[in-house]
Amino acid sequence: MSRTESLAGYLRDQARRKLDRVEIRDRGRNARSALALLDATVYVESLAEDDPFLEILGEAGCFGPQGFGEFRPGEEIARIIRFWESGEPGRLLAEITSALQGSPV
Repeated sequence: MSRTESLAGYLRDQARRKLDRVEIRDRGRNARSALALLDATVYVESLAEDDPFLEILGEAGCFGPQGFGEFRPGEEIARIIRFWESGEPGRLLAEITSALQGSPV
């Protein structure tokens, strides 16, 4: 599995979880989040395997010790993805990159 496929699969799974959540009075938050994550999935699927973003994730160990494999984000990245509600896919990737580099966006 390529890094692109692995990350896209993770984002798609997170979107499905949002769609499956039933919360009274969420005011559409889960639906907005699911759509934003699906947009990000499509965006990630268009990335080349040597995209700098994927390289950063690989160097951070998000794809295992060799930099390739199943996408397993750390808690901070998982939290960013879990609470992503709206915004352009590039903005989500910028937030993740910023968190990995330890600097504010």
